[in-house]
Amino acid sequence: MPRLEVANKVWGALQNEMKVLVIGGGGREHALVWALKKSSSVTEIVAAPGNGGIASLARCLPVDVNNVHAMVNLVAIEQPDLTVVGPEVPLALGLVDELESRKFRVFGPRKAAAQLESSKAFAKEFMQRHGIPTAEHALCRSLDQVRESLLAFSLPVVVKASGLAAGKGVVICDTRLEAESAAAQMFSGVLLGTAETEVVVEEFLTGEEVSFFALCDGKRAIQIAAAQDHKRVGEGDTGPNTGGMGAYSTDGLLTPAMQHWIIQNVAQKVVGGMASEGTPFKGILFIGLMMSPRGPMVLEFNTRWGDPETEAIMLRLETDILDLFNASIDGTADALVIRLKPGASATVIAASGGYPGKYVSGVPITGLDRDGEDGVIVFHAGTTTKDGQMVTAGGRVLAVTAESADLRDALHKIYERLKTISFDGMQYRRDIGHRALRS
Repeated sequence: MPRLEVANKVWGALQNEMKVLVIGGGGREHALVWALKKSSSVTEIVAAPGNGGIASLARCLPVDVNNVHAMVNLVAIEQPDLTVVGPEVPLALGLVDELESRKFRVFGPRKAAAQLESSKAFAKEFMQRHGIPTAEHALCRSLDQVRESLLAFSLPVVVKASGLAAGKGVVICDTRLEAESAAAQMFSGVLLGTAETEVVVEEFLTGEEVSFFALCDGKRAIQIAAAQDHKRVGEGDTGPNTGGMGAYSTDGLLTPAMQHWIIQNVAQKVVGGMASEGTPFKGILFIGLMMSPRGPMVLEFNTRWGDPETEAIMLRLETDILDLFNASIDGTADALVIRLKPGASATVIAASGGYPGKYVSGVPITGLDRDGEDGVIVFHAGTTTKDGQMVTAGGRVLAVTAESADLRDALHKIYERLKTISFDGMQYRRDIGHRALRS
């Protein structure tokens, strides 16, 4: 029987029995697996590579998420009814394209659409073409161009790596010398480990940052939720940028009028613009916004669920997450109603000592035997098991998460739970949600 006929036959019975494969092994993927586990239609979940926490909910299989051939082979062997791609690297490498060409059902954007995240230069030029508000900027392909461009900007100024940088490719510079140094380290590969061919010099915007998530089906964008991330490693938003040290989501983060404005003036313009350029966008559009005195300005796009915002949002999501995946793939987002639990949710990252710099892995973790107590869920971001003991396996180790009718109460639950968890060098911010609590 041809593969397409088999796929259609299987898809017709999806509401009764479904096998889902989740690509990735971080806190975001643990949260997605947790949400999938609640769906009555899902009978089996496979995660690749997964982590120590995901292993309690899904069958974990090793795979290199930087190797498209290996991931395609795994999907071909496992034959899932749906593959969900979590991290940005497989999307940027074209995993969705390869799976779709083999008639597998997969959630996420194709490689050309994923350029919105994989190339800040592409995203900036795209926003210019389609009238999407963003900061003034210059694209530079050499240090001489950086020096010349800096003359047009007031200080402080922002220097960004154009390519993927795991949340660490943004440097705020108070002097032109600092900006030149940051750009030089990006071009040389010293800062991020790989040499950049382009950097973006950008005006520094003031205001509060907001992460806005939209579900896209190639034609339409609909709102999922808004959240606020905490990128800096230190309390009071000090120190270097990280992949995110915590996040929260509340009903009042954005007014209904502002939510509508963002959908119409950013998300829908992205979907319409990508379609008009022959690169339809399906999947999650993460819009990083600065709520500046000039109005909302786009800082960046991600083309997948954000991390750690996803951990917080999943606790509020009442709609079956499969409905989101299916609506995006099938082009039926306009018929979907996404429901969130009222109130608030938050997540706080417990990270390895030294993160986001050098850190040691393989450190034993204690206090993980109370998961689910008091409504607190501990998502694993960087863990594995060794000789029967859970140990650290990354910079961001755990995402301790809770929801409540009140943000202060959700955070209280999280910090009380963190008192019971321990590993050598463990660090976490004690001021997640501080802006919302002040207001």
